Amino acid sequence: MYPFLRLARNVRQARRAPRLGLFDTHVSTHVCMPWDLDLWWELNNGRTLTIYDLGRIPLAVRTGLVDVLKHQGWGLTIAGSVVRYRRRVRMWDRVEMHSRMLGWDRRFLYLDQSMWRSDGECASQAIYRAALTDAKGIVTTDRSARAMGATEDSPPLPDWVQAWIAAEDARPWPPATSG
Repeated sequence: MYPFLRLARNVRQARRAPRLGLFDTHVSTHVCMPWDLDLWWELNNGRTLTIYDLGRIPLAVRTGLVDVLKHQGWGLTIAGSVVRYRRRVRMWDRVEMHSRMLGWDRRFLYLDQSMWRSDGECASQAIYRAALTDAKGIVTTDRSARAMGATEDSPPLPDWVQAWIAAEDARPWPPATSG
């Protein structure tokens, strides 16, 4: 089940926190609960993505994106992600999550999130490709940047993010089926 109560707590905290600039980092703390575990008694990989929601949505609150979405009648969707898992997170482990916007291209916003264990080790990192949508489809990022009050162009995306974008663009869609 989706952690609605945890999300509500994180959004409430974000509303009370100072506003962030578009490229500032939102830092939040999360605990690996028993229902977040897999068969090996560590944070489930799918649940990791859900817990990343608990940092990404408050980031959208603190940067003002949620207000823009409401005002414009837009939606927010994840169009792709890539996750690197490196260290285990076990039951009751506390992780500090860092969530930030990296920049955008013509269609998508790119977000970087990472979970850090209390021993200072990075447990995982996720990069997300997100799109704002309206009734006609994807809202171009020049429109969304203006609505967010961005006064400058996107900073250059890191080379490794650009390589991921190129790999995604080269990937066939729809995927081929066997047989």
